[in-house]
Amino acid sequence: MNTLERLRDGQLAGATRLDLNLDLSEVPEEVFDLADTLEVLNLSGNRLTTLPAKLGRLKRLKVIFCSNNPFETLPDVLGECPALEMIGFKACQISQVPAQSLPPALRWLILTDNRIEHLPDTFDGFPRLRKLMLAGNRLRALPESLAQNAELELLRIACNRLEQLPPWLLDLPRLAWLAYAGNPLCPARPSAPVEALQWQALSMGRKLGEGASGTVYQANLPTGEPVAVKCFKAHRTSDGAPEDEIEACLHAGSHPSLVPQRGQLEGHPEGLPGMVMELIDPAYRILAGPPSFESCTRDVYAPTLSFETAAAHRMLSGLASAARHLHERGVMHGDFYGHNVLYRNDGHALLGDFGAASRYRPEDKALASKLEAIEVRAFGILLEEVAGRCRTAPPGWKALSDACQQPDPGARPCFRDVEATL
Repeated sequence: MNTLERLRDGQLAGATRLDLNLDLSEVPEEVFDLADTLEVLNLSGNRLTTLPAKLGRLKRLKVIFCSNNPFETLPDVLGECPALEMIGFKACQISQVPAQSLPPALRWLILTDNRIEHLPDTFDGFPRLRKLMLAGNRLRALPESLAQNAELELLRIACNRLEQLPPWLLDLPRLAWLAYAGNPLCPARPSAPVEALQWQALSMGRKLGEGASGTVYQANLPTGEPVAVKCFKAHRTSDGAPEDEIEACLHAGSHPSLVPQRGQLEGHPEGLPGMVMELIDPAYRILAGPPSFESCTRDVYAPTLSFETAAAHRMLSGLASAARHLHERGVMHGDFYGHNVLYRNDGHALLGDFGAASRYRPEDKALASKLEAIEVRAFGILLEEVAGRCRTAPPGWKALSDACQQPDPGARPCFRDVEATL
């Protein structure tokens, strides 16, 4: 409440960001006193069903978050904000998305966990769109106009009602991160987990880390062996369903550059899903931070990070090998990013976090090659990022990165070729 009082007293004059999570039923009039400076407006966790008709007066507004509000329609007035690039309406009650609600500068749209059955077929009007998150809705089809979005790089469509992936989707020139699990088009989940580990049998220890979808704890098996336990916070994440993540992890099997899995967690006191993994040596560190508002689809690396060539080579070779292994088993990671890689100083790396993973049938050769080509582009971006932080990167790495990222997915190398080239 102190923020609202300071806003009304004029103490926030000149602010570029405003967070109002105060069980509001309407947007305070004083917000418009910041029209000349406000760039980020966070109204999540209130009771809003509409936005003010004069929202377009916030001429510098770039980012708006309105998640966890009971909106039933995406407000038309969003389309009148000239600088608006990022829109987040996660976990509302939205069923209607009017064409006029999408602003021309749109780069990043989050409509996860709503009730949307149809989207307007006007996405050819957003040439800057790079990130589209639609998991957990009721979509049976994607708008054909999305085929014109040459800049689209990340697409989340898990847990909808899609019976097929449109052919044009797999040919988008820049698509690199795709999640589509939990749709009728996917192979059925197995009726029973490969291995189940009971919550009651574990001795839970300290918290190791926390992300948007879950919390990781250290624990001990009945034998005393230390493990890591990931407890999901809910039955739906920004990327899809925890059950699909767990199943993909177990289906992926073992590989020296994959985080080793022990089994599915059962018997959580709140009935939430979870999984048990081997405890990773603390000598491993996260390669990068997730994308920022500004970078949109690119990870954020520590400015001082650098690699010896031999260590970088070992890292990249291991990750390419892990990706080959996954696609041979019909698993698309979907989030092949530096922020999901753990690495050691000697270059050994582990790929983890299967929250965006999707399964497919490897025997469907045409589909398999197109999905692999999408993930190859993600690897090409990672290769470029790592090479740029090498003291002396081999000259062949740029050519390989360019080949992985070329606009024609059919001309990209497969992971077996990438691994052999490295």
